[in-house]
Amino acid sequence: MNETMIVSLVKDAFYYTIIIGGPILLVSLVVGLFISIFQAATSISEQTLTFVPKLIAVFLVIVAILPFMIEKMKDFTVSIFNMIQNL
Repeated sequence: MNETMIVSLVKDAFYYTIIIGGPILLVSLVVGLFISIFQAATSISEQTLTFVPKLIAVFLVIVAILPFMIEKMKDFTVSIFNMIQNL
């Protein structure tokens, strides 16, 4: 195993991390932003108001993209196993 393979492996790991976790974090960010704007507009200062909508939104996104996430994780795992096999 040389440096090129290690760099490629780390690059792929970061790529798949962003691809899998990105949509979840993005939805959480957008929902939090909308709730914050709503709180600022209505002068509601309840701290727990953002928790439940974010939790529901993240749950729905995970359920919606779960097949995509599993497929990407499977692809990465297969590529790791193939790399081990080629050593």
